[in-house]
Amino acid sequence: MKVVLCGYYGLGNGGDEALLASLLQMLPPAVIPVILSGNKLHTSELASNALGQGRMFQVIDRMGLVSVIRAIRDADAFIWGGGSLIQDATSGLSPLYYGGLMALAQIMGLKTIAWAQGVGPLRYPFTRWLARQTFRHCQAVSVRNSESANLMARWHIPTVLAPDPVWTLKGVNVPEIETLPTPRIAVNLRPHPQLTPERLHLFIQSLVQFQRATHGSIVLVPFQSSQDMTITKMIQPHLTGAHTVVNLTNPQQLKGLFRGVEMAISMRYHGLIMAAAEGCRCFAISYDPKVSSLMVELSIPGWSLTGGDHHPSFPTSADTMYHQWLTHFNAPNQLTQDHTQIYGNRALLHRDILTQVLGKGR
Repeated sequence: MKVVLCGYYGLGNGGDEALLASLLQMLPPAVIPVILSGNKLHTSELASNALGQGRMFQVIDRMGLVSVIRAIRDADAFIWGGGSLIQDATSGLSPLYYGGLMALAQIMGLKTIAWAQGVGPLRYPFTRWLARQTFRHCQAVSVRNSESANLMARWHIPTVLAPDPVWTLKGVNVPEIETLPTPRIAVNLRPHPQLTPERLHLFIQSLVQFQRATHGSIVLVPFQSSQDMTITKMIQPHLTGAHTVVNLTNPQQLKGLFRGVEMAISMRYHGLIMAAAEGCRCFAISYDPKVSSLMVELSIPGWSLTGGDHHPSFPTSADTMYHQWLTHFNAPNQLTQDHTQIYGNRALLHRDILTQVLGKGR
């Protein structure tokens, strides 16, 4: 049974690559995945690692229109493979691309699944209409947050709500951080208009103080090298203690890295999920509703860059930042192993809908 997997794959975003790896690990064994990717070589390597030896798969250039249409025509099913694919806040073209391919698959009579979606925001009438029509004609829909579930309920679309599938991803140890002094603090920032040079300067000042107080190591973790590495390089020269930059492209290693750190300070949604799943203390800096929602769901402390989401605003003092980090670092970790096990078990509901729709393959 051939199944086309459509997502933000092969474009260097660690969270989306982790979603692909999670999806591949959840697919029924008889399914042959056909993956639409922006980097065929990288995605082929990822698929080999996630599926294991002996499993067949195919990788198609996501922008090769003729080959994409041919792949859909020859397939039995089509899956939106996780993440915030259907939103028009960052790009008006994104929902058109994903919605157009889903609509094409439905016209061609394929089984279709909207899998582990974080839907919205949808600001424009046409993208709302397109999203509603394509979701309505899916054989199954699963979402990863309550806001998306509420939207599906308003549209009268049956939906499975479960934690992000990356909770279930099998992590791999990263030996290169094991020689660093403990405690280890993982840090991930991404560019954002509200992360101004002044705010970044305060962050760096606070991080230097925090490292001195804990006598630990700083592990800088860019999740999307093309974006995050710029900020990483701005932080690194100011660190006077032990530190390293870990730039990983394997999502299983990226998740496994957090097994070896005691606290994570992250803007990235999947940075927080990976850290929480591996039992690491988390401190969030929210730039997006999905991060704010996760902070509420997991009781993760942190600040908001954008305001208006009921979380404390980004501090105006480096001392304030440092003391809040230190207080959180010294407090017991509220997210226990029992909690993470519950989230991991619930995330397997995303696997269940794959089995229900795709069965065991032919």
